[in-house]
Amino acid sequence: MSGTPDVRPVGDLPHEMGKTAPRELKNAGIDSLQKVSQHTEKQLLAIHGVGPKAIRILREALGEKGLRFREES
Repeated sequence: MSGTPDVRPVGDLPHEMGKTAPRELKNAGIDSLQKVSQHTEKQLLAIHGVGPKAIRILREALGEKGLRFREES
């Protein structure tokens, strides 16, 4: 075996995010939109593999479920 396995699907995280962002979120203990909503955008962007595109996709998915990112304090 070589490379990192494709861990999708990860909970209810959107497939549009690709492979890296969901894998790294899962490694950080974030495996659902509910858990995503407990973090700020800044906290998520600090995770390797989570960039602006992933944040945009997560924002849309959160909105569809009536959720949002935690506010910066």
